Amino acid sequence: MLHQALSRLYEAAGHLDITADVFEKLKSPRETTQARLVIRMDDGASKSYPAWRCRYDDTLGPTKGGIRFHPDVSIDEVETLAFLMTMKCALINLPFGGAKGGVQMDIHNLSATEQERLARRYVQCFAKVIGPNRDIPAPDLYTNSTIMAWMADEYAAIVGEVTPAVITGKPIALGGSLGREDATARGGYYLLLHQAQKLGLRPGARVAIQGFGNAGKHIAQLLGAAGFKIVAVTDSKGGVQCSSGLDVDKLISAKRQGSVTSLAGSDGVCTLPADELVSVDCELLVLAALEDMVHAGNAARVKAHVILELANAPITPEADKILNAKSIVVLPDILANAGGVTVSYFEWVQNRQGDSWPIEQVHARLKTKMEQEGDAVWTLAQEKGITLRSAAYVHALSRLAGAIGAQDMQHFLIAEAPKR
Repeated sequence: MLHQALSRLYEAAGHLDITADVFEKLKSPRETTQARLVIRMDDGASKSYPAWRCRYDDTLGPTKGGIRFHPDVSIDEVETLAFLMTMKCALINLPFGGAKGGVQMDIHNLSATEQERLARRYVQCFAKVIGPNRDIPAPDLYTNSTIMAWMADEYAAIVGEVTPAVITGKPIALGGSLGREDATARGGYYLLLHQAQKLGLRPGARVAIQGFGNAGKHIAQLLGAAGFKIVAVTDSKGGVQCSSGLDVDKLISAKRQGSVTSLAGSDGVCTLPADELVSVDCELLVLAALEDMVHAGNAARVKAHVILELANAPITPEADKILNAKSIVVLPDILANAGGVTVSYFEWVQNRQGDSWPIEQVHARLKTKMEQEGDAVWTLAQEKGITLRSAAYVHALSRLAGAIGAQDMQHFLIAEAPKR
């Protein structure tokens, strides 16, 4: 995965005058820490889980990234996602580097008390890695505000003082930011609406959504309210479709009961195999599930005119070439899903200032960020005749390269300073 991600970095470098020092710094993580988390289960037995925290690069500031609890997480995935976060923070112009954490486990097999022990154990093992000025975790797959609250509480117990800025994505009552829950989807929504005319998207356009977790649910609500027609949705257990449009409230209710598939058979709603979602006839395809969902084996079947990547790395480089040949426009992950880390940054700032912003201020600042950087990427793509993904990487890499060059020059000047 990391090799695939770096290939996009090298491609972007072809459009810039980049020194070898930049590649040397970005071709591998700054530090990856591995631990074995041993916890006591409710039945009295002990069980261990492999865990990681990767701080990929901190040139622009303390590292930032979520922690995921998933049975398939691996060191390669964690390092890849930390790299993507590095590029994302540079692209959106945040004073952060990129990080990621993970625990290899199935959260459905743990009770609430076992989940709390695991969350606290993670912080105990990685307390020297994280910190409000060093590395700031956040929620990711199968982690939420409650788990973040346990982690923040454990960190406070270890360092001996309440430190809300060490973790973002916390409950509002414990220093979380308003607007954090739907931030990933809302950021993508602001970007999409701002570029809608250029993309040829209008209210009434048909939308298919892969993944109906936090991001998928909220983008369905936002697009539905804006007049788009949600015609197909999938989750981990299957999918549903309806040519006249799915009721978003009913989808959310069905998901609460286990899966959107429970809607099949009502109001003209039909079942849809999960692997057929990408080939649904629609104008907009939203990828809000996992990595590598569109690949060389299914990219040719995509019928959408535009793809919005709310998941991280949902399209492989091979698939990118196929989609580009079909003139399908992809709003890339490091731009399209940057709303989450942007509002996490807002939370970090509020915690450090001892402040709390109204929801209108959070939304306004997020909208400005997404539109500003979206315009920059769009303009760069037009000027250089490259895809939006390539333009996003060029934009991010130019900022990183400038910072690395300035840092190296500072070191050079210090080394060459005359002795007195």
